[in-house]
Amino acid sequence: MGDDSEWMKLPIDQKCEHKLWKARLNGYEEALKLFQKIDDEKSPEWSKYLGLIKKFVTDSNAVAQLKGLEAALAYVENAHVAGKTTGEVASGVVNKVFNQPKARAKELGLDICLMYIEIEKGEAVQEELLKGLDNKNPKIIVACIETLRKALSEFGSKIISLKPIIKVLPKLFESREKAVRDEAKLLAVEIYRWIRDALRPPLQNINSVQLKELEEEWVKVSSAAPKQTRFLRSQQELKAKFEQQQAVGGDADGGDDDEEEAVPQVDAYELLEAVEILSKLPKDFYEKIEAKKWQERKEALEAVEVLVKNPKLESGDYSDLVKVLKKVVGKDTNVMLVALAAKCLAGLASGLRKKFGQYAGHVVPTILEKFKEKKPQVVQALQEAIDAIFLTTTLQNISEDVLAVMDNKNPTIKQQTSLFIARSFRHCTPSTLPKSLLKPFCAALLKHINDSASEVRDAGFEALGTALKVAGEKAVNPFLADVDKLKLDRIKECAEKVELVYGKKTGGAPEKKEGKAVPGKTPALSGSSGETKDAATKPGPLKKAPAVKSGGPPKKGKPAAAAGTGGAGAKGKKGPETKEILESELSIEVCEEKAAAVLPASCIQQLDSGNWKERLACMEEFQKAVELMERSEMPCQALVRMLAKKPGWKETNFQVMQMKLHIVALIAQKGNFSKTSAQVVLDGLVDKVGDVKCGSNAKEAMTAIAEVCQLPWTAEQVVTMAFSQKNPKNQSETLNWLSNAIKEFGFSGLNVKAFISNVKTALAATNPAVRTSAITLLGVMYLYVGPPLRMFFEDEKPALLSQIDAEFEKMQGQTAPAPTRGISRHSGGGGDDGEEEEQEDVGNDVVDLLPRTDIGDKITAELVSKIGDKNWKIRKEGLDEVTSIINDAKFIQPNIGELPAALKSRLNDSNKILVQQTLSILQQLATAMGPNIKQHVKNLGIPVITVLGDSKNNVRAAALATVNSWAEQTGMKEWLEGEDLSEELKKENPFLRQELLGWLAEKLPTLRAVPSDLLLCVPHLYSCLEDRNGDVRKKAQDALPFFMMHLGFEKMAKATGKLKPTSKDQVLAMLDKAKANMPAKPAAPAKASSRVVGGAAPAKFQPASALVEESGSNTMESKPDPRKAKAGGASSKAKGVQGKKVLSKPNLKEDDDKSGPIFIIVPNGKEQRMKDERGLKVLKWNFTTPRDEYIEQLKTQMSSCVAKWLQDEMFHADFQHHNKALAVMIEHLESEKDGVISCLDLILKWLTLRFFDTNTSVLMKALEYLKLLFNLLSQEEYHLTENEASSFIPYLILKVGEPKDVIRKDVRAILNRMCLIYPASKMFTFIMEGTKSKNSKQRAECLEELGCLVESYGMNVCQPTPGKALKEMATHIGDRDNTVRNAALNTIVTVYNVHGDQVFKLIGNLSEKDMSMLEERIKRSAKRPSAAPVRQAEEKPQRTQNISANASMLRKGPAEDMSSKLNQNRNIGSHSETTHTVPREFQLDLDEIENDNGTVRCEMPALVQHKLDDIFEPVLIPEPKIRAVSPHFDDMHSNTASTINFVISQVASGDINTSIQALAQLFQIESLAREASTGVLKDLMHGLITLMLDSRVEDLEEGEQVIRSVNLLVVKVLEKSDQTNILSALLVLLQDSLLATANSPKFSELVMKCLWRMVRLLPRTINSINLDRILLDIHVFMKVFPKEKLKQCKSEFPIRTLKTLLHTLCKLKGPKILDHLTMIDNKNESELEAHLCRLMKHSMDQTGSKADKDTEKGASRIEEKASKAKVNDILAEIFKKIGSKENTKEGLAELYEYKKKYSDADIEPFLKNSSQFFQSYVERGLRLIETEREGKGRIAASTGISSQMEGTCVPASTHTVSSSIGNTNGEEVGPSVYLERLKILRQRCGLDNAKQEDRPPLTSLLSKPAVPTVASSTDMLHSKLSQLRESREQYQHLDLDSNQTHSSGIGTTLASSSSAAANIDDLKKRLERIKSSRK
Repeated sequence: MGDDSEWMKLPIDQKCEHKLWKARLNGYEEALKLFQKIDDEKSPEWSKYLGLIKKFVTDSNAVAQLKGLEAALAYVENAHVAGKTTGEVASGVVNKVFNQPKARAKELGLDICLMYIEIEKGEAVQEELLKGLDNKNPKIIVACIETLRKALSEFGSKIISLKPIIKVLPKLFESREKAVRDEAKLLAVEIYRWIRDALRPPLQNINSVQLKELEEEWVKVSSAAPKQTRFLRSQQELKAKFEQQQAVGGDADGGDDDEEEAVPQVDAYELLEAVEILSKLPKDFYEKIEAKKWQERKEALEAVEVLVKNPKLESGDYSDLVKVLKKVVGKDTNVMLVALAAKCLAGLASGLRKKFGQYAGHVVPTILEKFKEKKPQVVQALQEAIDAIFLTTTLQNISEDVLAVMDNKNPTIKQQTSLFIARSFRHCTPSTLPKSLLKPFCAALLKHINDSASEVRDAGFEALGTALKVAGEKAVNPFLADVDKLKLDRIKECAEKVELVYGKKTGGAPEKKEGKAVPGKTPALSGSSGETKDAATKPGPLKKAPAVKSGGPPKKGKPAAAAGTGGAGAKGKKGPETKEILESELSIEVCEEKAAAVLPASCIQQLDSGNWKERLACMEEFQKAVELMERSEMPCQALVRMLAKKPGWKETNFQVMQMKLHIVALIAQKGNFSKTSAQVVLDGLVDKVGDVKCGSNAKEAMTAIAEVCQLPWTAEQVVTMAFSQKNPKNQSETLNWLSNAIKEFGFSGLNVKAFISNVKTALAATNPAVRTSAITLLGVMYLYVGPPLRMFFEDEKPALLSQIDAEFEKMQGQTAPAPTRGISRHSGGGGDDGEEEEQEDVGNDVVDLLPRTDIGDKITAELVSKIGDKNWKIRKEGLDEVTSIINDAKFIQPNIGELPAALKSRLNDSNKILVQQTLSILQQLATAMGPNIKQHVKNLGIPVITVLGDSKNNVRAAALATVNSWAEQTGMKEWLEGEDLSEELKKENPFLRQELLGWLAEKLPTLRAVPSDLLLCVPHLYSCLEDRNGDVRKKAQDALPFFMMHLGFEKMAKATGKLKPTSKDQVLAMLDKAKANMPAKPAAPAKASSRVVGGAAPAKFQPASALVEESGSNTMESKPDPRKAKAGGASSKAKGVQGKKVLSKPNLKEDDDKSGPIFIIVPNGKEQRMKDERGLKVLKWNFTTPRDEYIEQLKTQMSSCVAKWLQDEMFHADFQHHNKALAVMIEHLESEKDGVISCLDLILKWLTLRFFDTNTSVLMKALEYLKLLFNLLSQEEYHLTENEASSFIPYLILKVGEPKDVIRKDVRAILNRMCLIYPASKMFTFIMEGTKSKNSKQRAECLEELGCLVESYGMNVCQPTPGKALKEMATHIGDRDNTVRNAALNTIVTVYNVHGDQVFKLIGNLSEKDMSMLEERIKRSAKRPSAAPVRQAEEKPQRTQNISANASMLRKGPAEDMSSKLNQNRNIGSHSETTHTVPREFQLDLDEIENDNGTVRCEMPALVQHKLDDIFEPVLIPEPKIRAVSPHFDDMHSNTASTINFVISQVASGDINTSIQALAQLFQIESLAREASTGVLKDLMHGLITLMLDSRVEDLEEGEQVIRSVNLLVVKVLEKSDQTNILSALLVLLQDSLLATANSPKFSELVMKCLWRMVRLLPRTINSINLDRILLDIHVFMKVFPKEKLKQCKSEFPIRTLKTLLHTLCKLKGPKILDHLTMIDNKNESELEAHLCRLMKHSMDQTGSKADKDTEKGASRIEEKASKAKVNDILAEIFKKIGSKENTKEGLAELYEYKKKYSDADIEPFLKNSSQFFQSYVERGLRLIETEREGKGRIAASTGISSQMEGTCVPASTHTVSSSIGNTNGEEVGPSVYLERLKILRQRCGLDNAKQEDRPPLTSLLSKPAVPTVASSTDMLHSKLSQLRESREQYQHLDLDSNQTHSSGIGTTLASSSSAAANIDDLKKRLERIKSSRK
């Protein structure tokens, strides 16, 4: 026993797996004890055994297996995880237990299976048992059948699905094993218990003996309904109920409930296999059916008859078959064949059921017409056919056809139609037989009961009786008001006999199925028991609730009066009312008699007195008498006839007339006023309605009459009378009255047609008032009728039509007011039900009033064949014809012949254009046919849905639009009925699935009820949830809650049973999630609201306006609010769920407690949320657009820490609630700091959701809140966590790209504030990400923000490294968007200002174009780099102190100043290329100046102390691309510096005069004035001109004086500034002012005046101007304003100014001007060049042939000058030219001319100051010109000096001297030149005194003092310049040798550094000064 003891020690689970059977047996026993002992079903112990249970049941040892089975049973019963083992254990039981010989084993196996079913795993068990039926071992089969039987008998047919079992039954009956057959028989009996006769059809084909045996067994089955005796775990309450009943011992009362549920459970039809018959039709069927011999036709039909006997048919395209059968029924002369075809149709209908619905509309009219046949068998066949067809469709769908036949002359047709209606009604329920249907049917049947033929009468009575029984007396009685008592009794008698199909059994007939059914009806009915089930479980899904969509809910609350008949609403007093309407006309004598009885005698005598006072007195008495009369005794007709007695309505005194009219109103209100009485007075009223004094009384009387006689009748009378007379005033006032009346009474019952003809007359009237009134009336009608109204007027004149459209436009979005009159009268007897349904007529009425054309005859066979032609062009022609037919008809009847089939085949046309055309035709069709399009949903609508699967986007969009336009007309019920939608969803086409699910998700929420067929879509919905395509999955998830909203969670969860286990778990998880999001079903629309599109308007309006009041002082939203509320009403339908939810909420909300904190502090809540996000327990907040799951997650997270009512506001569908929430949050911000901080992550996330809203007011409010929030956080010294930052900043950055300036500005302000609570370096990364956006505005703003960060915090903010960051920024210089380029350039300039030349090194290689743009921008930026580091040093400490102090200020210390700079440049509207950044101290605060309201502030600003050099430095204009050496000045300059400092501080003064004086002083000193750069000048001129134009200046005392001073200052600025800069500035300013619409034209005018002044100065200043730059500016200007655009300007000044400027330049420069276009990139495209050429050509023509060369021109110019000026000035001018790079050649030429002319002139003094090299350069140049002039041959351009002269900027450039210089002209060059060259070359190669391996960086070159001493300081400067140029070029062209460098370097230098070179002689002069001072 040694080994025994070993396993004894093992734990239980290991014993169970032991190889010894004893060990296992012992293990099973202990396991059994353990399982019975564990109380907690969720104990972890259970999980240990999950994998073992299968081994328990499949143990190979029989003894152990028995124990194992017991243990397994205990496990399944008690463990919560047992469900997971179902599949494997059940399979083990079937295969290894059911074959055991021991009965106990089988018994346990069976119990385990049943236990699994009890724990809700029935489907899996059943699946395994059914698999077992295929086993070869008969024992197993028998055991499986027995288990199924047991399960069925205990759990019932609800839980055990019978269909698969019934499918295998016939096979079991064929088994060879008797045991199997016997067991199968028992099972069949058990099934019969549950579903009775439904089992017969599937078993028809088994062996007849067996069938007979079965029949015998079945007879024995008790008739009592079977009951479920064992219950699932989820059915515990049912179980309790059952046990209770058992205890009482009576199951009688309980039985009923269950019977309802259980008996109609299974429909035989469902259990059948569908048979495909189309392919089995004889091949020659279609030929035979058309054959001439009737025998052949009969054969064909018999073949079909055999096929359609199959009880269930496979769906397919039966249209051709139906078409030929219909033809036989309608046209065949042989009645036998008619009957046969009818039988085939009946078979098809019952075999296809719902799927036949689409053909019903075609067949019904034909069958009904055919009832004229007298032969009983034909009639019976037709009855069977039409009854079977009726079950496939709805009464609504065929009502049109049936009603059309009701008026047929043939009594048999009338009789059979009525009988058919009676039979149909039996299948209806009150919900599927609404008033809108009853009304037309009852009207038609009432004619039948008065028919001369008795059989027609009888049929009519039966039909009406059935209606009465189904719909109830309340609904039907109104229509029977005029029926005499005898007939009414007869109808009631019929009603009592009627036997309804659905319940409602009457006392007399317990089991009689068919009351007076036609003999052949029963089979059709029995086949329909499926429907019976459907309808009983859910009353009314089966048949249509008609018109719910087209006319239903929206038109609530109309006073529902049917046009002529005083209306159903009047139920209570219907009888008398009807009689009254027919009040006979009384003779005048009788009237007098009656009047005398109630009026004082004096009154009657004075009626026609000649004295008006007497008449007035008489009227007063009359009125008193009327006021005191009782309703019953008031003879209305007599009284009004008295009033009409002479003078009657011709009364001349207005007071008497007013009284008279008032009395009419009184009589109408107080008496029983009939239409007869009304006719007496209306004419008079209409006559007075236009009267100024009496008009209002006449209208009042008309309104009173309308209230008693119904508006429709009154209006018709009044309008007809008005238009039969000529008075336009009466006509227009009548129309005005009608407009008001419609608003008061509502629209129901009005005869639109009658009005429209009158309105058309009015529209054609000559009197404008009549036309206006007509248009107003149309506007009011539009509120009720909607867009269809316009169709009546499409043929009016365009001008009139546009007025009508404008009126309709005004009405758009408004809702019709709820009717206030005409209700009280009828409410007496009208219950809810009646009223609500009555309304449904109204909408239909409006649409029905439209005159519809029958286009059936236009749809010819020829047209149909065209549409189906092989050639697409002909098909297109056919479709075009259809379009034009529909267009011409506008409104059409539903009869469109063969068109549907033809169009359907075009929907899958290979030519997509035709598909789209077909879709647009179908859209047209929907509009044209209106609600009647319903009958085409199945045969045309569903194929459109198939098109949603098209691969082309535009085709899908067209299909969706079509489906929507159809659904608008038909409602959704038609679409959802039947299997069509589920068939579509089944197709695995991702496009189709996502479009269809999207469509359903949009439509389902708006429905109050859906057909049960929606359940058929669920399995496919689940497969979509796991589709490979992400979009399909998403759409399926979106649709899930809406399916659940209608089907309920239980049904949906049950439907998961058929899924694979893994899928099932996933889907169930999604269902749980959807359950939380499941919206409530839309409530029944409120009664009071009106019929317009937005049924819910009034209800919605109140809360909305209430919100406004609540939001208190929040004026921003209170404005849009009421308006929105209205629109909300209109769109409530569209909004779907959300809109509907609103309705129920407002009242609850108002009651909510809103006191208490809005943010609840949850300890460690935020930390926990972060943990969850890190652990991926929740979704990371990262999306491109927020999906529902994110919103839901946030909702859930917020629920614990945000007040419930606030959360409702925050997640409301309407933006106004968001505004309200934000207002509340702003209010509580200060008071709930801690709460806000504890929920900060959630608040920020919620705000990111608001960023995705489209509503600007919400966005503005959110930004306002954010600004306050970040102020608060910085005061609290809070630091944003990474989680908060990453889930908020990226979304905030998205908003920086908003098109609205004000939003961008706010976002930038917020970004700046964030740096106080989140490190700038981290912000940098986020903003850098923002530069990658596709939105150019966002890129630009982010780049500017980056610049601000660098400027404020230095280079350390650049992440990951400055190099990478700068490279990234620099890529944007080449962006295609101008603003982005500028932003990138500005940002890099900012970095340059902080960091100096090292920027170039960090940026890396840029394209030449980008680099030149950057250099140009850096050159223009006159900011000194050295200033920046100092600034940063100051800034850091300052920041820290400021944090708390300045928290509430918008800008924070200097840090903010930077960001404002870029903003400021933008705001001024400057052209960003010329923006010019100036140190802060020197900036003009233009905003201050502009906004200064004349309050003069005189305090002196705190002056900034500066290092001397810093102040004086800007005066040194640096060389381009690099910065000049900063020389160390002596102290002698200190006083100058302080003077300048003082003057500058005065410029910033708040006093205008001080400022102007200071500026004048600055511009007095020419050298200072010349320092002002273009940007500064532009800003200055902008400020000055704005100031001159400011009207407020004139109000000051010394206003005129100020303007005069400004004027003088402007003149000074123009004259003293650098001429190039000021011209450039003015051009840019002019361009901006013309671009900015905000600027006044005066502004541009003043700018132009300044330009003219400059033009006048040009002759004097032309040589000091850098023409290249000016021409570039003109080029840019002409690019922005091409000639055409300029010509369109209001004033001609701009174009004249430009022309004058160019003309003057041309005149002064001649052809040379064309050499100055160097800075323009692509000259050929430049309008400027063309213009200049034209000007040149023109001037050439004028002056004859200008043969003399440029040089001669130069000479003549020099002569003029010589006579005018001193020789020295001329020479200075010439040397200046030689020193400038552009004019070098010209200068030398002029010098040559000059020397030639004045040979004695002394140029020595000018050369003496320059370097040796410069002197030799000049001499060589002169000699070269001489040789050139004298024709001594040229020197090749490639070597030596000529090339140099063409290219170089500065003659001293080192590498320009070629090796042959010395020899070219045989002249010796001094050694100092070579020495200098050598030094420079050594330095280039890194061999400078400091022996470095690397070439020194640019910055070190700048400041290196160790340059070898060169002859003079000017030389030093030159050498320095050349060094710098060298090193710069090396940066750019490291890989080029020196020659290449030479050529390309020149290009770049030329391009970028023109302006600075011009100032070289300035530098020279200054150096001279320095030298002299040093001596």
